[in-house]
Amino acid sequence: MSRADELVSALDATDSLVIVCHDNPDPDCLASALALESIALEQDVDDVTITYGGEISHQQNRAFVNMLDISLRMLSRIDIDDYDTISFVDHTRPGVNTEVPASVTPDIVVDHHPGESSHAGFEDVRTDYGATATIFVEYLCDLGIDLTERLGSALLFALHRERLDFVREPTRREYEAALAVYSDANLEMLEQLYGSAFTPGTLDAIGRAIASRKRRGSAMIASVGKTTETDALPQAADYLLNLEGVDTVLAYGIIGDAIRLSGRSIDPRVNMGQTLTSAFDELGTVGGHHDMAGGRIELGLFADDEGDAAELLEFVGSRLTRRFFDALNLDE
Repeated sequence: MSRADELVSALDATDSLVIVCHDNPDPDCLASALALESIALEQDVDDVTITYGGEISHQQNRAFVNMLDISLRMLSRIDIDDYDTISFVDHTRPGVNTEVPASVTPDIVVDHHPGESSHAGFEDVRTDYGATATIFVEYLCDLGIDLTERLGSALLFALHRERLDFVREPTRREYEAALAVYSDANLEMLEQLYGSAFTPGTLDAIGRAIASRKRRGSAMIASVGKTTETDALPQAADYLLNLEGVDTVLAYGIIGDAIRLSGRSIDPRVNMGQTLTSAFDELGTVGGHHDMAGGRIELGLFADDEGDAAELLEFVGSRLTRRFFDALNLDE
């Protein structure tokens, strides 16, 4: 029996399904949720809900949701215990990168990130794949489910944003999956999605990151300053990776009452998740994968900076910089 058939078997006795995206879901997670929804509807599951925690603040992700008309509900506004089956896409464990309590055990898990098992009844975690969307493309092909233009567009965009655009360790499977859904995608819609990449606030944040960057060897750290644009951090990190000779970047900034971190690396010798854990685990919540990671450090008493964000950033910036480069074993 194929994994796709096993997934269908897991849905056989299900009348209601909740598909839980990780917090602040990206296109890979959202497209995977749409694919699982399509598979569930084919199996006559009457009630399917896609839910998420955190926020969708990245303007491109917001455009993705709006243009593809993805119906989402906030996790805080539903009771997942009301559903027969709980599924996770693009993440594995409750209590980690999700608002779902650690006491909850999902019934279905599909992911490509390494991590501890959630002990779900159906668990398909393929760490040798570059995207969760790739796994779902295989499911859809194996099950003979015809793709709608909406689903084909979502999956193609997700594959590009997750791996192919940045050539961030894609596998052969991502290219094969993209080819499989290409003919069903609306390329004009994807062009519009790419055109929604930056808001003025994001550009300002990236500009501050460029001006504040500090480099040792092939690693770089930069501050986006104080911003309301949560997703300006990963965008700044991705942008700075384009600098010649740079393969590892950490962007940080003040968002609300916390310092947010976003790391990227294309150096196969660097595990970004382990690097941030080594550098900042005692200060806040950090974690991630070998090529991308993030974190949050609460400001506590410093949160009310009374307009002194520049001084506060200078104070914490030197410490973040030292810890980051020390974790990479880079001397001045």
